[in-house]
Amino acid sequence: MQEKYDPAAVEAAAQAHWRAQDAYRVTEDAGKPKYYACSMLPYPSGKLHMGHVRNYTINDMLARSLRMKGYNVLMPMGWDAFGLPAENAALKNKVPPAQWTYDNIAYMKRQMQAMGLAIDWSREIATCQPEYYKWNQWLFLKMLEKGIAYRKTQVVNWDPVDQTVLANEQVIDGRGWRTGALVEKREIPGYYLKITDYAQELLDHVQIGNDKATLDGWPDKVRLMQENWIGKSSGVRFAFTHTIQGADGQLIQDGRLYVFTTRPDTIMGVTFCAVAPEHPLAAHAAAGNAKLAAFIEDCKKGGNTEAELATKEKEGVPTGLFVTHPLTGEQVEVWVGNYVLMSYGDGAVMGVPAHDERDFAFAKKYGLPIKQVVAVEGEAFSTDAWQEWYGDKQKGVCINSGVLDGLGYSDALERVAALLAEKGLGEKQTTWRLRDWGISRQRYWGTPIPIIHCEDCGPQPVPEKDLPVVLPEGLVPDGSGNPLVKCEAFHAGVVCPCCGKPARRETDTMDTFVDSSWYFIRYCDPHNAEQMAADGARYWMPMDQYIGGIEHAILHLLYARFWTKVMRDLGLVAIDEPFKRLLTQGMVLNHIYSRRTAKGGKEYFWPKDVENVLDDGGKIIGARLKVAVDSADGLLPAGTPIDYEGVGTMSKSKNNGVDPQDLIARYGADTARLYTMFTAPPELTLEWNDAAVEGSHRFLRRVWGFGTRLAGPEVAAAIAGLDRTAPPQRAWSKAAKALRLEVHTVLKQVDFDYQRMQYNTVVSGAMKMLNAMEGFKPGEAGEAAPDLLAVAESFGILLRVLYPATPHITHALWTQLGYDKVFGELLNAPWPQVDAKALEQDEIDYVLQINGKLRGTIAVPAAADRAAIEAAALASEAFAKQAGGAAPKKIIVVPKKLVNIVI
Repeated sequence: MQEKYDPAAVEAAAQAHWRAQDAYRVTEDAGKPKYYACSMLPYPSGKLHMGHVRNYTINDMLARSLRMKGYNVLMPMGWDAFGLPAENAALKNKVPPAQWTYDNIAYMKRQMQAMGLAIDWSREIATCQPEYYKWNQWLFLKMLEKGIAYRKTQVVNWDPVDQTVLANEQVIDGRGWRTGALVEKREIPGYYLKITDYAQELLDHVQIGNDKATLDGWPDKVRLMQENWIGKSSGVRFAFTHTIQGADGQLIQDGRLYVFTTRPDTIMGVTFCAVAPEHPLAAHAAAGNAKLAAFIEDCKKGGNTEAELATKEKEGVPTGLFVTHPLTGEQVEVWVGNYVLMSYGDGAVMGVPAHDERDFAFAKKYGLPIKQVVAVEGEAFSTDAWQEWYGDKQKGVCINSGVLDGLGYSDALERVAALLAEKGLGEKQTTWRLRDWGISRQRYWGTPIPIIHCEDCGPQPVPEKDLPVVLPEGLVPDGSGNPLVKCEAFHAGVVCPCCGKPARRETDTMDTFVDSSWYFIRYCDPHNAEQMAADGARYWMPMDQYIGGIEHAILHLLYARFWTKVMRDLGLVAIDEPFKRLLTQGMVLNHIYSRRTAKGGKEYFWPKDVENVLDDGGKIIGARLKVAVDSADGLLPAGTPIDYEGVGTMSKSKNNGVDPQDLIARYGADTARLYTMFTAPPELTLEWNDAAVEGSHRFLRRVWGFGTRLAGPEVAAAIAGLDRTAPPQRAWSKAAKALRLEVHTVLKQVDFDYQRMQYNTVVSGAMKMLNAMEGFKPGEAGEAAPDLLAVAESFGILLRVLYPATPHITHALWTQLGYDKVFGELLNAPWPQVDAKALEQDEIDYVLQINGKLRGTIAVPAAADRAAIEAAALASEAFAKQAGGAAPKKIIVVPKKLVNIVI
């Protein structure tokens, strides 16, 4: 056994052993309880980052510990391989996205294998492979048959220079990310999925406090985020009438401008209506209004999501049109507002400036009337500045509202709904913030939508027998639009399935959220060419534990839940929800250092090149270079002052990332794994600390050193004397009893910590065990054999407790010391059991206080009653010395902890 710990050699040998055994291949086994633990599908960006290391180590610790406890554990891995980054990289490097993607997959897979993860690679998938995305296409066609998928026009961002559609994140300040051209809004046809049909069920299952909720294993913050995104609102949908005619002489929208409001109690306070730039009334008014037409064109530039519009300055232009208030008959002016979405509701809102903060600001900006119609007792209304109570629907009552005066919100809602219903102009309605999922992307690197376009028959579904529609992998984007449009090989020989005439394929591809919405189900049946999901899915699903970043808390999880429910309704799976438990691990943070260049730009510096400047209290107040560094302004000498920006997420662009490969090369994978688990609880952020990494490595060297000291025939004989199924029972020496008490006490806590996935305290527990063993002093002559047995037992417990975090070093020590001959292979060894007898104490050490001050300890028999404890305290030398013959006034005993004598 090597005396010095050599991580590279230890890890290479362990991984070779596991590969030779195919140790992590998993099959369905009805004789064991199953456990499916999965990390979120990674994008093959090129290299793992420390966030990956942390995520996958959490999963690995869970999988390994449960396997030792008798579970049949599945931990698969794959690649979210389609998407825009690959196209951007292809454009930059002049290579096909497929080549870039597969090269990255190969490299990242090697990195994962170097970490020693217990992944069943036989189930590996990549979403860009035809055998995977065939089922995207197949289920899309099934949704089309059921009416869940449908086609309609959609508004997109159009780059007029590159002649291509841009994703919202590619629009920066209203301009294309690559060309800088002003982005236009265009309406083009696309495919949508009716996720709104499932809105109520999606809400019921996730909503906190709902009797139908089934996701109690999810963090409350994620459940609330999902609930808010689904956004159920109850209110009234009603119409403002008008007599505005279009160019055809017909009333526009049948003479009704519909809006929805959750505040019908404020209906008498409407002083304007705002419509979206795409609204028919806006288009009609713009025909004779150059200023309005220019405003509408300007609104078409930039993003069109709710998030983007929320941050925009609210602007509008009057149309010169008026509609009639349904209850008062008053004329209400119509404006076009840049904050109104045509895709949301009816593309129009009522403006109540007195009781809506956005409307208040809009009215103040344009000098529109502000009419108070809700009052709160004790509060004075003023149009000078917005007050929070103006928008509170729970506290106020209606005023200046005729028949509504004196009514609270609920009563006013019912009364307004009744009045509108009498006039045939409105009704109570429930609306949802959730919108149908638009899956069409004018992109190349994605799943081809299986539709054929015929001039005579229109869009027709590709026959199932012709699936998959294979994406050609050799194309290189050139910035002039989707290369599929110009790829004749993609269209060659295509005929209409309906009439047989020459036709063309759909060139839009699917949103990559489609790929990640069901991959976890495919892991269960990865090689089934005949079925999307089969026996494997019925065995493994639902997933028992899902692990990933909080950034995926809304869309990915929501779409995965929806996709699962659709598969259920099509008879493919027998579950309602895909994930029973969810852990959103914290991000890995590091210090950020920068400086302004002579030209005003910003450049960042690696933390390793910097030393902090501290104040007297040890707080970082600045930084300086500790080595000379090349910069945009030339060579900066050591000592150059730079700016300290605090800590933030590791990022290549900010030079504050840590390459896992460098860390593994220097310290080994076990150190990287141990550090990410020990430094913070899994759900909290982890702030990088080089000294703590070194500390984790020192601990593993101590474990190795202790193991080497145990190597020898005496300890080997003691290990051989252990029992696989029960803790050893002997007449222990006092020292051995103390060691076993400490180890089994810590083991009891570690068991609990594993159950709650608090892996930082698992590691600290292992450290406590090692401290106890290193401080152990053998008993007197004749007690050596029991003492060695206690050490052998204790170290075997430590190795099993530590194994899920650091599998390589523990595997090596386990095998070389001979534990495998008693307990079997470490990855399948039985989890150590707490020995209740080891927790029994013959004596208890009590802290002794005199007048509240610590004066030592006393040893008292564990079975001693209060009188015996008091007697032992009074008989102590410490009491005799402090009391000076005085009698105690009072004795306070805290059972099993302390005795305080008052004199």
